[in-house]
Amino acid sequence: MGVNCQNAAFEGEESIGRTRSSDWAERGFCTKCGSNLFYHIIDSKDYQIAAGLFDDQSKLRMSLQVFTDSKPKFYEFSNETKMMTGAEVAASFGPSPK
Repeated sequence: MGVNCQNAAFEGEESIGRTRSSDWAERGFCTKCGSNLFYHIIDSKDYQIAAGLFDDQSKLRMSLQVFTDSKPKFYEFSNETKMMTGAEVAASFGPSPK
């Protein structure tokens, strides 16, 4: 689960690695332990930050599920959220057609 943040600022940048994971996004990870830190849409200020990185998670609410057409059948959440298929994600965040 991730938390949607805009204009995220990180402490310890020297320990954060980034790798391009698609034409439009990159993933951030800890270069010391390899833990996943975030998913970033390159041409935006949006970061999906791993919820486990926050000390206080009491006010977090899940509001979006992505790639829902690829999820296992048994994978269900109790609260209702917006749901996007892989094609919808690509259309929303992917590069604009030239």
